[in-house]
Amino acid sequence: MRTIFQIIALMSTLCFVGLSTSFPSYAVSEPKVTEAEPEKGPNRGRMLRDGNFAIELSIFETGVPPEFRVWATDGGKAVDPSKVDLNVKLTRLGDGIDDINFYQEGEYLRGDMVIYEPHSFMVSLSAKYQGKTFNWQYDNFEGRTKITDDVAKAMEIATDFVGSSTFHETVEVYGKLTLPADATSNVYARFDGLVEKVYVKLGDPIKKGQLLLTIESNESLQSYKIHAANSGIVTNVNVTSGEQSKGRSLLQITNDKTLIAELAVFPKDLSTVSIGAKTTLTINGVEEKQVSKIDSRILKVRKDQAKLFRVVVNNHDSLFSEGSFVSAAIEISSYDVAMAVKRSGLQSFRDFTVVYAKVGDEYEVRMLELGRAVGEEIEVLSGISLGTEYVSENSYILKADIEKSGASHDH
Repeated sequence: MRTIFQIIALMSTLCFVGLSTSFPSYAVSEPKVTEAEPEKGPNRGRMLRDGNFAIELSIFETGVPPEFRVWATDGGKAVDPSKVDLNVKLTRLGDGIDDINFYQEGEYLRGDMVIYEPHSFMVSLSAKYQGKTFNWQYDNFEGRTKITDDVAKAMEIATDFVGSSTFHETVEVYGKLTLPADATSNVYARFDGLVEKVYVKLGDPIKKGQLLLTIESNESLQSYKIHAANSGIVTNVNVTSGEQSKGRSLLQITNDKTLIAELAVFPKDLSTVSIGAKTTLTINGVEEKQVSKIDSRILKVRKDQAKLFRVVVNNHDSLFSEGSFVSAAIEISSYDVAMAVKRSGLQSFRDFTVVYAKVGDEYEVRMLELGRAVGEEIEVLSGISLGTEYVSENSYILKADIEKSGASHDH
């Protein structure tokens, strides 16, 4: 029943959006109940009261990494911090519990650990004062939303897992397909004479050993046959039946089962490209990419100072044609990274770059420190744990839902 209500709510929101704006904002989480702002103390922290005893709990981050600082009062008067025994536990989504103890520093109590981002957790505070124990508990969530799996599937929200990866850095180059030097062969008469019959025509595919011509020798007046020495395609026919051979090329046969991609590498990249480097080719008009390696290079540079590197291309299916334009990614280095995520999952949140971690049917921001980016992936230095499930596609839907809810946290 709950799922039905969520889908109805989603459809209603989509209808509203269609009437009000062209931006695809989706209300995919449960409706938020507006709550009164918590009471703030003189140090801009959250006030927690029990009778005459009160605690002000503040996240302090001016000039230091975020930490808790606490001020206690009794009947409105400041309490000596040394008289209060305090503990705070932060229960995080999917990441366990931070257990924080406090020590006196001047007129306040200072927490003994950094409050790392996101500042999103259930807060459980226990204070002992004058033989009595005071307990408080409240939610301090930010960057968090809840979406059931069936709704997430309908919205095409896809997830992946944070894992190690091997990055392959490449340089992008361009060129075209050419024929190898030995691709074309000419057919001559062994003994000049009258061409009695031509068995092939321009464009015919030829197999090795196939009959091509019959010629009557001018010397012996005996007829002999000429067979194809190689497979290929007839690319030139220079004679017709009844003509004399006259020592000329009668037919031309071209084997295009192997082509050469000649790739132009400019001076700024020359030092990074080497013979044998893995090369991924994209050939104009062909969807499937071809993987090969740099086979050789032409020593002389072109007028534009580019040097041509040659890559052998298998063309046994005759998918490619001489002269086709080619783009290529030449691998110049590879290395392993401990953690990586897909760049498609990245979003902005406050001043951070984040992904949305998934725990059950809840999603929450993870602030990332990022490293090198290669292709579709980017290295993660910190901010998320190895193996965490995160949103890799359509994460903007979660961003829009969280921004709509206006979730905030205490500082």
